[in-house]
Amino acid sequence: MNAPAIATRATWLEARKTLFEKERAMTHQLEALHAERRRLPWVRIDKRYTFQGPEGTLDLDDLFGRQQQLAIYHFMLTPGSHHVCPGCSFLMDHVDAARRHFEHADLAFAAVSRASIERIEEVRQRMGWTFPWVSSGESDFNYDFGVSFTEADRAAGRASYNYGLASISNSPDMFGTSIFAKDDDGNIFHTYSTYHRGVELLAGAFNWLDLTPKGRNEGNGTMSWVRLHDEYED
Repeated sequence: MNAPAIATRATWLEARKTLFEKERAMTHQLEALHAERRRLPWVRIDKRYTFQGPEGTLDLDDLFGRQQQLAIYHFMLTPGSHHVCPGCSFLMDHVDAARRHFEHADLAFAAVSRASIERIEEVRQRMGWTFPWVSSGESDFNYDFGVSFTEADRAAGRASYNYGLASISNSPDMFGTSIFAKDDDGNIFHTYSTYHRGVELLAGAFNWLDLTPKGRNEGNGTMSWVRLHDEYED
């Protein structure tokens, strides 16, 4: 961390008020962006997607529960791999507390991975998470929503991610968030998806760190200090 400038309270307050005006302007810009996001057109989901949960087979409709909106987190947990993504885990550490509130605002949540439900349950229990987490390994769900890529597409350079901003050649799975909604007749629609840095808005810990002098403290690279929460040395 660079040595800070040391000032009187009056000088600090003047600088803080200047920054405050920029923060206010950004807040209004974000509000406008959120409103524009809500005005995106919807795409009706006519294809049937099935998932494996601890109790058996589920449809996309089942993941809504009693809600009319559904947030899906595409968790990078690849079939046959022993690796658990630290970034996905960091984000999922926020979910159980948050969903106590947003489920009262008509939003359901589920994580989805291509790994087997047995592997998913093993990781979920290790990490102490209680949110729904299902396997899409027997459906096209991950491929259709841009977070999984066939070996043939990767070899041929046809695998693109994050709306074409990244070309995927090594990893068969990536991460992201997709939002779905149901109308009064029970029809399901895809309303929004975001990938890569777009999911940062869901990580409350980043927002706290961004307030501090060290910020995200990533001196050794992006998220260099992040571990699974049971792997920190202390």
